[in-house]
Amino acid sequence: MSRVIILVADGLGVGSSADAEKFGDVGANTFFHIYEKMKQLTLSGQGHDLHLPNLAKLGLLAACEEANGVTMDLDCKTDPIAAYGYMQEISTGKDTPSGHWEMAGVPVLFDWGYFTEKTNSFPEELIKELVEKTDVAGILGNCHAPGTDILIKHGVQHIKDKMPICYTSADSVFQIAAHEEHFGLQRLYDFCEVARELLDKYNIGRVIARPFLGETPSEFKRTGNRRDLSVLPPSPTMLDKLVANGGSVTSIGKIADIYAHQGISESIKATGLEQLIDTTIAQMQKPGTNQIIFTNLVNFDQDFGHRRDIPGYAEALEYFDTRLAEIMDNLHDDDILMITADHGCDPSWVGTDHTREYVPMLAYQKNMQPVNLGKRDTFADMGQTIADIFNLPAMEYGQSFLKQLVVK
Repeated sequence: MSRVIILVADGLGVGSSADAEKFGDVGANTFFHIYEKMKQLTLSGQGHDLHLPNLAKLGLLAACEEANGVTMDLDCKTDPIAAYGYMQEISTGKDTPSGHWEMAGVPVLFDWGYFTEKTNSFPEELIKELVEKTDVAGILGNCHAPGTDILIKHGVQHIKDKMPICYTSADSVFQIAAHEEHFGLQRLYDFCEVARELLDKYNIGRVIARPFLGETPSEFKRTGNRRDLSVLPPSPTMLDKLVANGGSVTSIGKIADIYAHQGISESIKATGLEQLIDTTIAQMQKPGTNQIIFTNLVNFDQDFGHRRDIPGYAEALEYFDTRLAEIMDNLHDDDILMITADHGCDPSWVGTDHTREYVPMLAYQKNMQPVNLGKRDTFADMGQTIADIFNLPAMEYGQSFLKQLVVK
């Protein structure tokens, strides 16, 4: 096998999963609700129907319809040319690390720690230790908040007093926003390293550095220098196994951070959908074999899902669709392209958090027979399939669907 190219459309769920009730997410459906809203805007003359011919060919519409028994009426609808289905997560959370680790064959079957209080979210002991070890005057925020709102509320005071802005969400996460120039990017990274060490005893999955620029609330904008500090997966992923067996894994975007840089041969930073896709295609155009090119398209989740921006999400999907033609053209004959997601982030849903949903599993190889993969009982089916592709030792979880991917 030459290569597997993995594109994670971060947050692109296809309908509330069987266990959504536990998460308060029954009825969530990221993709379908975007479709519905754009239909409504079309009828009122304020928008247009989704136009996703390449994603339709790869089976995204069919997977969404099957996952929840919905019907989608789009001009671009067509019979799939790929393998398509949908996957149920068995990890206990609906967060980014859990989803990514499970798709690499290692589900998270323990409970993460969370900061559940909406205000005064962090224990006083933690704040005291963090302030003492980092020599700051204190912290701002200390609450649940969307990343853009927290900058508007505290950014000016942060610039004045040099106190980092610390906030969280429904995920197992501790986020730290600081100005790249007034506070310093390296100082922010150093602060995050200290926080990561202190948060281990609270079993928090990720510490995220959220640098920003601008001088006034209307100008504040997060930069591409985000850094995620994740704990290690609880056991070796299929990425680890590929690298241990002489293969390579190229991370594009935040993939390396999500896996705590384990099982990663090369890490390439990229910001924004255009740059992430450009970088992916550039890596595909290089000679390589026995390789995974692994890209997280964070902007679906970060810029549109969490911000509950349906038209923006729709536009981003359409842009992704236009670029898929290039990606497919750059596949070698024995390459396999996989498109999936790590969780849902329904922009029509209450609040701003992730949603517990099925995720699509689309797999494409040139000249393959189309096949309906149906419901997969765990994201780990993807990891087991990739382990089979590269003749790696079997993963503990997951059922391979490699035998269903038949070339004509």
